[in-house]
Amino acid sequence: MSESPDKVAALADVVRALDRLGATYAVVGGVAVGIRSGVPRATIDTDIAVRSTVARDGVIEAFTEAGLRHTGTFSHSINFRHPSGEPVQIVFDPEFDAMIDRAEPLDLGGTRTPVVTTADLITMKERAATDPARRRSKALRDQADIALLRGDVPDPDEGW
Repeated sequence: MSESPDKVAALADVVRALDRLGATYAVVGGVAVGIRSGVPRATIDTDIAVRSTVARDGVIEAFTEAGLRHTGTFSHSINFRHPSGEPVQIVFDPEFDAMIDRAEPLDLGGTRTPVVTTADLITMKERAATDPARRRSKALRDQADIALLRGDVPDPDEGW
């Protein structure tokens, strides 16, 4: 494992694996917030939404062949670890399918990758922020992400 997780390498490997599989997908979560808001956003993992009809076993096999280690399977997600150490979470949710279809391909580190639209990302974050089962710290992060996405971007030259 390298010294620090590499989001760009993990994203490139995941995109290649999903493309080989023929899966429809889009970048979501903190990485998408940073891209859409223009403000770098600290996030512990890379989140990708995959069409809910894609076979999970196929994703696990494709990612394993690409060198990622399967670390867990949950009701709406599968978790992996990239060889660099970057955690990768693959999310399956029928409510995201139309959002995946509307995703716009962007050049991310030399890889053409679909990223959900700002409006759809806000919808995802609003849903997550109001989930009563969500950990409070994550719900607060979701609310801050919504503010960023709506244009409440910090000015590096403003004072306290």
